[in-house]
Amino acid sequence: MQGKFRAISLSYKKAPVEIREIISIDELTIKSILSEISEVLSLTEALILSTCNRTEVYYSAEQNLDIEIIKLIAIKKGILNADAYINYFNSFESEEAVNHLFRVSLGLEAQVVGDLQISNQVKRAYQWAADAQLAGPFLHRLMHTIFFSSKRVVQETSFRDGAASVSYAAAELVQNLASTIIEPKVLILGIGEIGADVCRHLSETDLKVAICNRTTEKAQALALECNQAVIPFSELKEAVAEYDLIISSVAHSTPIINKELVGGINNGFKFFVDLSIPRSISPEVGKLSGVTLFNIDEINDKASAAVEKRKASIPLVEAIIEEAIAEFNDWSKEMVVSPTIHKLKNALEQIRQDEITRHLKNASPEVQEFAERFSKSITQKIIKLPVLQLKAACKRGDAESLIDVLNELFDLENTPKEK
Repeated sequence: MQGKFRAISLSYKKAPVEIREIISIDELTIKSILSEISEVLSLTEALILSTCNRTEVYYSAEQNLDIEIIKLIAIKKGILNADAYINYFNSFESEEAVNHLFRVSLGLEAQVVGDLQISNQVKRAYQWAADAQLAGPFLHRLMHTIFFSSKRVVQETSFRDGAASVSYAAAELVQNLASTIIEPKVLILGIGEIGADVCRHLSETDLKVAICNRTTEKAQALALECNQAVIPFSELKEAVAEYDLIISSVAHSTPIINKELVGGINNGFKFFVDLSIPRSISPEVGKLSGVTLFNIDEINDKASAAVEKRKASIPLVEAIIEEAIAEFNDWSKEMVVSPTIHKLKNALEQIRQDEITRHLKNASPEVQEFAERFSKSITQKIIKLPVLQLKAACKRGDAESLIDVLNELFDLENTPKEK
């Protein structure tokens, strides 16, 4: 790894929904920023994660580039005053940054603790980093360590048990609200990952549910799976007027449902649930008479009894993370001495080959073969102890002095590279 591992994080813990939706980045923008991070800031490792609950950038650099990265995001988002958002970000460095990425990836930092959706979101972020050639040895090893730890969490704890997620919490809220309405009708607008999950959860109830999506074929496929009706997107206004509960999870830069669309409706009480970042239902809708609007910050972990069971498993998850980070740190420290080990091996190999050439010019094939095996065995035994000492010095945190000694003794800086 070149430089320290760092992270900047804007999340629901510090930034309300109206701030998160401004900073939120879609897939195309993330890929564009990754390209510019590489060119403008000369970073070789970077990962960007943006969900409804957080926007985060992880990167490796000697210098702290947090402000530069935040300003780059602001430029991409058309934000003129980036300084107004800097205080909403938290910064992490070195092991704190590694620990934060573990906690986010495994669901400890999710708004609904243990939310399963974050795992796929992190995997996609990692894939985009790899596609942009911004996942070097350090990030590759770190992400695969995280994925392995995630498997351990599933196998060894109850942290992922039960249907606790933003979508499940939303479905429970809808059921509670529906119990206050005679013959309630539910409309789900947008069937991305969260919207589709809400559909599946509600398909297990007796509620009358319809799906409205811009891509009709996708809506029809899910409706067939969940035994639900389909409303054409062109009939959205009429559907909003007809249905009692509207859940929206549409990915769009501006609200799909606004005050003008809802304002003329006079049909008793209506509930709106906005699961989108940026928001797809204008906050002004919530100010209308007879309307109650819930945003994603109000879909919290109290909505699911499964969350309490997950919370009991948090110490076990944290123990798995601690163990994984300790092993990862050992590997990371050994990266520092790896070039010296390779140089030392090359130096000894060069000495061996020079001596074989000098003393066995006229030797028979049998003697040459024996000499090859015998000399290789000796050099392997000679290098074993220095390698063990270097790795032990890494764990003690004093490898630099031993590296300097070996460099001087064997003139490793001038050792020819391995062919």
